[in-house]
Amino acid sequence: VMRLTKPTLFTNIPVTCEERDLPGNLFNQLMKDDPSTVKGAETLMLGEMLTLPQNFGNIFLGETFSSYISVHNDSSQVVKDILVKADLQTSSQRLNLSASSAAVAELKPDCCIDDVIHHEVKEIGTHILVCAVSYTTQTGEKMYFRKFFKFQVLKPLDVKTKFYNAETDEVFLEAQIQNITTSPMFMEKVSLEPSMMYNVAELNTVDRAGESESTFGARTYLQPMDTRQYLYCLKPKQEFAEKAGVIKGVTVIGKLDIVWKTNLGERGRLQTSQLQRMAPGYGDVRLSLETIPDTVNLEEPFDITCKITNCSERTMDLVLEMCNTNSIHWCGVSGRQLGKLHPSSSLHLALTLLSSVQGLQSVSGLRLTDTFLKRTYEYDDIAQVCVVSSEIKQ
Repeated sequence: VMRLTKPTLFTNIPVTCEERDLPGNLFNQLMKDDPSTVKGAETLMLGEMLTLPQNFGNIFLGETFSSYISVHNDSSQVVKDILVKADLQTSSQRLNLSASSAAVAELKPDCCIDDVIHHEVKEIGTHILVCAVSYTTQTGEKMYFRKFFKFQVLKPLDVKTKFYNAETDEVFLEAQIQNITTSPMFMEKVSLEPSMMYNVAELNTVDRAGESESTFGARTYLQPMDTRQYLYCLKPKQEFAEKAGVIKGVTVIGKLDIVWKTNLGERGRLQTSQLQRMAPGYGDVRLSLETIPDTVNLEEPFDITCKITNCSERTMDLVLEMCNTNSIHWCGVSGRQLGKLHPSSSLHLALTLLSSVQGLQSVSGLRLTDTFLKRTYEYDDIAQVCVVSSEIKQ
């Protein structure tokens, strides 16, 4: 049994000396005569030849395990009904990797039965390749033997995720991917496959001269033990965003799909399990801002638009009260009836206010009272606005 992997470039250790040293030009001439060195660059450690793996090597999760199996008849007799079976034993299951389950009629002396098996590694830990051979001798005696080949499957990447919830129902996902192998990786693709509730936008490119360019540069190599951050923005689909009670509690975001290449283009692929996040709780009534200016003039009215959503499972009869603060003054009638609001329903509310103090001011002082339960919900610091003198803004 021989594992099939990509070859590696032959390496040698150049030994040189100056011409006035005792060996003279002997070492330099030996390097020039060495067929494995690069002509004109004999002191370069990498040569022009390729070498096959000298040992089993490391196998990483997500790579494809390939092996060449050869059964050779060393005897001087013809054997019959040869059956070769290859199984892969993991910690949780046993897989049959043989391409064919049919027996070979006969095998003559000095002849071989060859087979190549492939398996995408999906578990870490100890794996055992079990090769079993059964055959019948010329005397009719049935013979059977097995060989075991044990190897370890290692973890190639360390993936950590962080979620950031925006007030606009957007979810920002930061994925930190670390190369924990001993060789560089070419990151071919790192994408997020969203769940049915979200649309995703990748934030890992910048526009330069009308063209999209990766924030990591043209060559996206990840050196050993290096970490890279990928950012994604998820927005609820319209049919889910309109239902206030749908996106609450634990929700499935999606899963990361990571594809990389290592030595001479050997590919590996990993998919994470479904990523979940805890949606923020908004209580019975949620108040969010739809529109608000960034900068306003001092002592001049400006308009904002609020969205009020009933997140409970009961109908509410709401009354709006507007309380002035030291810097923010509401314009309009306080204590007005907003009417009944059914579960998972929303209403938009246009309000006018002004600020009497310059600087960065917090919008506060809104109160919603449910007349059915006589319960009041307070909303302070719902947004910030920069207040400047009218002369400065002009």
